[in-house]
Amino acid sequence: MPATDVDLFAGVPVTDFPRAIAWYERLFGRAGDFAPHDTETVWTLAEHGHVYVVLDPARAGHALVTVFRTDHDDFVAAASARGLEPISRETYANGVRKTTYRDPDGNELGIGGAPTPT
Repeated sequence: MPATDVDLFAGVPVTDFPRAIAWYERLFGRAGDFAPHDTETVWTLAEHGHVYVVLDPARAGHALVTVFRTDHDDFVAAASARGLEPISRETYANGVRKTTYRDPDGNELGIGGAPTPT
């Protein structure tokens, strides 16, 4: 049975912390919400949903994170306006969309969205 009191933190390990923070600030369109220590920054994307970037060279480049957003198209357009282009765009058989970005270390962050209204 699912827990009712859950906060989700999805971690993204990186090799160059300042470079990664600059990239994620461009992706999310803002600075992180808090920094637990000098080599970790957290973005709160929903009431109980967070993405954190942490300096961890041994694990860098292997994260796979997907964030489902109701404003998928607006988010993708805003990221493009900030100079970030996705590596892929997919539409699944059920109409759900996924736009995938790759950070400088190769970590993948997907932005999911509901089917386009018809």
